[in-house]
Amino acid sequence: MSAGTYTPRPGAAPLPRMIAAQTALETRMLLRNGEQLLLTVIIPTLLLVLFSAVDIVDTGSGASVDFLAPGILALAMMSTAFTGQAIATGFERRYGVLKRLGASPLPRWALMTAKTLSVLVTEVLQVLLLTAIAFALGWSPQGNPLSVLLLLVLGTAAFSGLGLLMAGTLKAEATLAAANLVFLLLLVGGGVIVPLDKFPDAVQSVLGLLPISALSEGLRDVLQHGASMPWGQAAILAVWAVLGLGAAAKFFRWE
Repeated sequence: MSAGTYTPRPGAAPLPRMIAAQTALETRMLLRNGEQLLLTVIIPTLLLVLFSAVDIVDTGSGASVDFLAPGILALAMMSTAFTGQAIATGFERRYGVLKRLGASPLPRWALMTAKTLSVLVTEVLQVLLLTAIAFALGWSPQGNPLSVLLLLVLGTAAFSGLGLLMAGTLKAEATLAAANLVFLLLLVGGGVIVPLDKFPDAVQSVLGLLPISALSEGLRDVLQHGASMPWGQAAILAVWAVLGLGAAAKFFRWE
């Protein structure tokens, strides 16, 4: 046995390995959090089953689930990328977790990358679960899956940017209250369950510019009506993504 075979080699792990490890940690923490599971899984599932089984809201012609499933998918994306991420990151910032991680060998941009990847992993699980439930309720989706994927990616970027902006600028308690309030308001007025055409014309034009409305209506155009690609809604999401991520990068405070 040659000398030096077991010589210690201190130093940081390769960057991809650090990002993968942090992503796995972030995902486990998210899935173990009871409040996060309530927002990301239980509430969207209950809303999908309840409003599909009981004729409470007039969703127009066709099966209720065909209207509701795209909106619930949009709500699930918002609950994870915006509400859940804002609350979790806000309290990590308050307790000094972000400050300590920022001083570790893992670069700050890599930490945010790991958080984004954990959001994407959670969203994949959400889509699989909600899609299976919707199929069991008689959902008959149409359209191009690639268009759906593009809308979901744009929606995730938009919600993630806004969530990080809120978490990086407000106090943790304010983030908790504001994120939950926004979730409830957009659940009602974002075209998720109640069609936008049920609102007054002047209100419709404003609500249609919200990211949740753009995502839910865009998904509905593809999955319910078979549209190729709703470029108008995609453009709205892209604008929100650029503004949200840009503002978060500029104004995010680590302490």
